[in-house]
Amino acid sequence: MKNEKSNCKDVMRHICESLGEDLNSERCVAIKHHLDDCPNCKNYFKTVELTIDYYKKYEVKLPESAHNKLMSFLDLNDCEE
Repeated sequence: MKNEKSNCKDVMRHICESLGEDLNSERCVAIKHHLDDCPNCKNYFKTVELTIDYYKKYEVKLPESAHNKLMSFLDLNDCEE
């Protein structure tokens, strides 16, 4: 698997597809504006990105209990397959 960074449009597409919305819908435009202007959301997404990059770079293997705690802390439990 190659190490690709998502760009903002990819993230917005994912969020809007998850909501069943078109990228140009009023709801997705409102989400984009919020993400652009909200320091808390920016910090959250930056933290998630840095965590993922760290684990990929150093090929960290976590025990399942630690992985579950991390996913819960980042509020990403529903992202697991």
